[in-house]
Amino acid sequence: MGKEKIKEQPAAEGAAGKTPKTKETAATEAPVAAQQAPQVLKKRGAIEKGRVYINASYNNTIITVADGQGNVLAWASAGSLGFAGPKKATPFASSKVVAAITEKLKSNVPHEVEIIVKGIGGGRDSAVRSLINQGFNVISIKDVTAIPHNGPRPRKVRRV
Repeated sequence: MGKEKIKEQPAAEGAAGKTPKTKETAATEAPVAAQQAPQVLKKRGAIEKGRVYINASYNNTIITVADGQGNVLAWASAGSLGFAGPKKATPFASSKVVAAITEKLKSNVPHEVEIIVKGIGGGRDSAVRSLINQGFNVISIKDVTAIPHNGPRPRKVRRV
């Protein structure tokens, strides 16, 4: 079920001739070793510009902070903070989400942010206001809410 732990032989023992490696065994060992290699995360420095995505629906408010390249730095939602049911889409919940985001970022807060708002929930205005109050320098606010143009196909004509 989990990953198998494989003990690696020191180079001296493999060279001594205990287990001679063939092309087949060398080919099968290489991917296993590559999968187990730990990934080294880059230490992030101060970020100059970033984007804040606010998705405010009728049911929840989700806020994501990304850097200039689009890498997500932090995210939070009203549901992840413990709000339940219709309370997730309230302005109070969205202001708490912004507070949680700034707590996650702490020293890694982007100096200048572009805010991209999507949705028609109750927490969208409150989220923008609380972002400004938390010390974010807002460059622009963009609304990308989807607007239906033409609507669904009408029903067929009823024949009696």
